[in-house]
Amino acid sequence: MSRSLSETLRLEGGQVLATLIRLTGRFDLAEDALQDALLIANEKFSDERLPENPAAWLTVVAKRKALDRLRREAKRAAKEAEAMSLLVEDTDTEPTDQLRLLFTCCHPALSPEARVALALRTLGGLTTKEIARAFLVTESTMGQRISRAKAKIASAHIPYRVPDDHELPDRLPAVLNVIYLIFTTGHHAPFGSWDDRVDLGDEGIRLARMLAGLMPDEPECAGLLALCLATAARQPGRQSDDGLPVLLADQDRKRWNQEQIQEASRLVDGALRRRSVGPYQIQAAISALHSLAPTASETDWEQIVTLYRMLEGMGGSGVIAVNRAVAEAELSGPDIGLEVLEAIEGLDSWHLYWSTKADFLRRLGRGDEALVAYHQALNCDMNESDRAFLSMRMSELQGQFPGRNQ
Repeated sequence: MSRSLSETLRLEGGQVLATLIRLTGRFDLAEDALQDALLIANEKFSDERLPENPAAWLTVVAKRKALDRLRREAKRAAKEAEAMSLLVEDTDTEPTDQLRLLFTCCHPALSPEARVALALRTLGGLTTKEIARAFLVTESTMGQRISRAKAKIASAHIPYRVPDDHELPDRLPAVLNVIYLIFTTGHHAPFGSWDDRVDLGDEGIRLARMLAGLMPDEPECAGLLALCLATAARQPGRQSDDGLPVLLADQDRKRWNQEQIQEASRLVDGALRRRSVGPYQIQAAISALHSLAPTASETDWEQIVTLYRMLEGMGGSGVIAVNRAVAEAELSGPDIGLEVLEAIEGLDSWHLYWSTKADFLRRLGRGDEALVAYHQALNCDMNESDRAFLSMRMSELQGQFPGRNQ
């Protein structure tokens, strides 16, 4: 499938930015130079006429813009003079540039929230608004968080490199988290249509594969790659002909990518045999169980519930708890799922919490309460695809309760 100009530039931008930061040592200069290059690309090219090698074209133009900005500065420190030399002499991007940038963003001197936010902004190319949505905070709060992280890197002279082996374990949880968030943003975009950022899904898999190659003996890296692959394998069945999301149970499993499913299954098996089980391996095992089930009715819900309980025992988030509630409902009935769900706190602004509650109530025959829950869901922020789907579900239920208006 051919990509549009905007998709192409968005996909290549992260690699180019990583290279520019390596060469200049400055986030601000690199970001400004890349933005200049993107503006020129939008004026010069179109969906029908793309550059032959987008990454190379963007890199060349962005380097020129970075050089122009350095030359305009009245005084240059020795480091900036060195950056000018590198910009002139270095003509290639390096595959490891993004890993260098990823580990820089995840330096322990930064707060955990700042690490993830900065990496999503630079590597994933997400807007501040998109990242704020992922963290359930305001856009201004997230903007300040990202700005402080950049300033901290500059003031603390945090090195731009892949850490030595003994440093890797301290950085790994944040790095895994960032790659997974990049992937999930591609799998389920926070704005527009749910599939507006599928390029980030591909990018997440590429970064996960690169990380697994860097750390082949770390089972959580293999687990992350398996999780991304098993989830992405179901992408072809997730949309109806009219563009609405299709629930997992209703998807045509013949459309799923069997090659990705089998690779994910092999990775999960290999990782679990190392007997150092972590959350990404467990989530990968859950996703693989969904993907390997021949039909929805043959899903091993008992094992999935067990795995979700293990995840919660490792300190899983409220989102994990909602997913466990869904699994418990499939195994033992919607009344059990509702009991789990109502014990969860802090997710009042997440539409999928409310839509899950609405579905449990609907299945229990409590239609009036289900309509209230759908109304709560629709008051939350979400992408257009989810809103259209939930509006449809609410309308269907209102048809059964014509006297109820929400």
